[in-house]
Amino acid sequence: MTAKQYRRFDPADYLTGIEDVAGYLQLAIEESSEDPTAVPRALGVIARSGNMSELAKRVGMSRDGLYKALSDKGNPTWSTVLKVSEALGLKLTFHAVA
Repeated sequence: MTAKQYRRFDPADYLTGIEDVAGYLQLAIEESSEDPTAVPRALGVIARSGNMSELAKRVGMSRDGLYKALSDKGNPTWSTVLKVSEALGLKLTFHAVA
């Protein structure tokens, strides 16, 4: 019997449209109270799902700099988070819950 080889799951492979991207980012925002790196990591996954070089150009960063900022060990500034969101066609907003 041969062992099956599985490819590692990568959510970037399943983010095919803006609605998928927005939903994925919304989940990250909801999880960010427990994990403050959730949103930057989600933006990194979203960036990998598309053209990282083009996104970096729209954000005004190098491809390597953007990849590093949005990696698991990255620590992007709030400005970078907002610029990436905007370059992806998304806007972070807040709504009253009470």
